[in-house]
Amino acid sequence: MLSVLSFAALSFLATSGFAKTVVYNWDITWVNASPDGFSRPVIGINGQWPCPTIEGNIGDRVTIHTRNMLGNETTSLHFHGLFQSGSNSMDGPAGVTQCPIPPGAKFTYDYTLDQPGTYWYHSHNKGQYIDGLRGPLIVHDKDAPYAEQVDEEVTLTLSDWYHDEAPGLIHYFQSVDNENNHNGAEPIPKGALMQDTQNPKISVKPNKKYLIRIINMSAFAGQFISIDGHQMTIVEVDGVYTVPQKTDQIYITAAQRYSVLISTKSDASQNFAIRAAMDEEMFDTIPADLNLNVYGFLVYDSKKPLPTPTPLTTFAAFDDFALVPQDRQRLLSKVDHQILMDFDFINDNGINRARINGVSYIPQKVPALYTALTTGSDATNPKVYGTNGNAFVVKPGEVVEIVLNNHDGGGHPWHLHGHNFQVIARSGENAGTYPGNAAAPAIPMRRDVVMVRKGGYVVIRYRADNPGVWLFHCHIEWHVEAGLSATIVESPMELQKSLRIPSDHMKICKDQGIPTAGNAVGNTANHLDLTGELTTPEVPYGALINPPKKPRSNRVARNFVA
Repeated sequence: MLSVLSFAALSFLATSGFAKTVVYNWDITWVNASPDGFSRPVIGINGQWPCPTIEGNIGDRVTIHTRNMLGNETTSLHFHGLFQSGSNSMDGPAGVTQCPIPPGAKFTYDYTLDQPGTYWYHSHNKGQYIDGLRGPLIVHDKDAPYAEQVDEEVTLTLSDWYHDEAPGLIHYFQSVDNENNHNGAEPIPKGALMQDTQNPKISVKPNKKYLIRIINMSAFAGQFISIDGHQMTIVEVDGVYTVPQKTDQIYITAAQRYSVLISTKSDASQNFAIRAAMDEEMFDTIPADLNLNVYGFLVYDSKKPLPTPTPLTTFAAFDDFALVPQDRQRLLSKVDHQILMDFDFINDNGINRARINGVSYIPQKVPALYTALTTGSDATNPKVYGTNGNAFVVKPGEVVEIVLNNHDGGGHPWHLHGHNFQVIARSGENAGTYPGNAAAPAIPMRRDVVMVRKGGYVVIRYRADNPGVWLFHCHIEWHVEAGLSATIVESPMELQKSLRIPSDHMKICKDQGIPTAGNAVGNTANHLDLTGELTTPEVPYGALINPPKKPRSNRVARNFVA
């Protein structure tokens, strides 16, 4: 039975001394696991899977010494939702802020926990977290607005799960065969997991207040979740404390997080089901043997029987657009820099590729951060990051507005590294492009992942107060591989003054023959000469042909309630 953590004990740890250094020594290894009864290789840490939780208090320093022991794959780690203020080189996406870690190599991540809340970590390299390299990251805060109410807390993860390994699935997703015969459809998971297993049991006590941190670690599927017999009160999303909001059901996209409070019953006379269901509208087809649901249990008394859950089939999730941040940060009303991103999918020589403003993202020869640090004043010119680097340069202190227009027939959860953002406007499905006149909330909801509904738009704003090279991408991992990403280069001249790359980071690049200076192709003499830049994605396999692109299927709208 899964244990819970006493909030009082956590508060004591947070107040009993000065900030500490939390050190992890991790070998990234292959492990066999069968979370749904099917045994397959997964990527674990120190020979164990599920992967461990990173945990600390505000102000703690985290040092993670990694060694890639996979043998046949490069790797990296991204600490999702952490701003990495002053430590951009620790952000983790391979080809953006670091070189991939080759087999046998060592690499250290070192940063300070300066944001409270619920986060997670995962590989940011060739879809690898699909194969299991992912885990919670929790930052405790004795001054949290809900702290005095909480007796104990638990972290609850959701995910979709595949039986085939990610490289083969990615190859098929971007194959001519898939484009011809399946309209370029994303691989459908074999099922869903809760706590990286199925039917987990969470022990609770009567008359207590629990904080439940919910993380969706899926590669694809959004999920609905409810707890039978218990109303949830939302108090945090994506590391942002919110004014408490009661709800019976939450919709959580891939990569989003929610913290909720629940009050347990006054007696231990029965146990209750936790029910979650993958959002089937995201899938082009529903295999006959696919179980969209996964269950867990609040166990008041282990001697009493567990209930028989019924599938979650009624969907009326709380609309997160109605959330209000606890700090009541007002609308950033004066926009200094607007970035328009129209995105869609096309047939690119027989391969399903994503585009932003007509350009499909392709990692370049030099990681974008290293280009920003080594090209002097030319670092402010987006051209030096390569045509397919999809780079947008913003100045210090600017209020940046990004308009996302979704020309695709499916929804997309977009994530910004290095910041959270105000959600200024979000349309329903098939609303067309942003008209430019939507009324914005006076105190907008703020988070770091937002769903752009099919055929609709989202508008976000944030202040450029964190110099760095920050990836902005759809968090459906299949779409990342298809090129649905952009690079936000923020205050590169300030970055050049403040950031130095550790020697072990540079060593893994040198050992792989990856250049670490100059423009996207490593040209240090003429930064605007991009001869040899990467403009064509690697073709996984299959002959190059040009079949007509069929439209995605129409999906039925879900209901969201405020």
